[in-house]
Amino acid sequence: MTLLPEIQLWEREVVARVPISMAPPLRRVNSYVLRGEEGITIIDPGPRTDETIGEWRAAWQELGITLRDITQIVLTHHHPDHYGLAGYLQEVTGAVIHMSPRAYEETRLMWGQDSRMHEALPELFRRHGMPEMWCDQLPGHLNGFIAQVTPAPEVTFLREGEPIWMGGRAWLPIETAGHAPGHLSFYDAGHKLMFCGDAVLPQISPNVSFLPGSDPQPLQSFLDSLVKLSAYEVVTAYPGHRNPFDYFAERVRLLLQHHEERLLRIEGLLRERPQTAFDVCSTLFGTELGIHQMRFAMSETLAHLVELVRQGRAEEQSLGDSENEVIRFALV
Repeated sequence: MTLLPEIQLWEREVVARVPISMAPPLRRVNSYVLRGEEGITIIDPGPRTDETIGEWRAAWQELGITLRDITQIVLTHHHPDHYGLAGYLQEVTGAVIHMSPRAYEETRLMWGQDSRMHEALPELFRRHGMPEMWCDQLPGHLNGFIAQVTPAPEVTFLREGEPIWMGGRAWLPIETAGHAPGHLSFYDAGHKLMFCGDAVLPQISPNVSFLPGSDPQPLQSFLDSLVKLSAYEVVTAYPGHRNPFDYFAERVRLLLQHHEERLLRIEGLLRERPQTAFDVCSTLFGTELGIHQMRFAMSETLAHLVELVRQGRAEEQSLGDSENEVIRFALV
């Protein structure tokens, strides 16, 4: 029997938060249901599993929603815990699926028919010092997400600055990057509300990953995006994980501070000796991780090292021949 997560209502019952199950360590992703004259909008429906489909059926019953009431599904970004159920829900409801063009490109990069990510990511990590015991786990790990994002939806592109009507209000899409290329947040200027997805989270730092074929400077993109979001006055922020919060500006400031402190920490490690990204990753995050968390840790370490290189604070050093190249980082 499916146990329905607690549904919470805000804004005179225009907005409902429906926590949907996902894999540890986060365990829940926030989906939002908005009710307006235009019909029901779902923001970020969660990953596709038998469990999550059951949770949605229970949620619709609790909220008094029928499938024909659901007119649009809005996606903040392409990660499976946000995007995954979109195609399935489109099949059963006929709803329009909205996401940014850049986010859609990432779905093709990660899970499209021509995707090589299951080969390219192990190759990248191997060049940066990751041992084979980890690299060998990556293809199966990455392919394991395919079921969570199948079927792929037919997408209608939503672009920054083109308002979208949700819950009887016009929301302004704001495109940012770093956590995910093409990530959209949605701002209601009249009520100073923000659906911020994973661009800003209340208690944890959003992962910033360097991935082959994606954003070549993800940390720079993330920091620039935080500055961009800081220009908006937000009374209540609705995040992709954890609880809505009322300290948006302070949280943005703390995230900027966190990443500068992380850059300084890595700079200190490189001062001791040149190191591979895996060396740095092991010091920062340890090695007692599952493959999912290790992938995030390694990708985030690379994002910071690439940013140190961009800023002229570090440099790459290539060791070995072209077939057995290993890259390490050293202070300039």
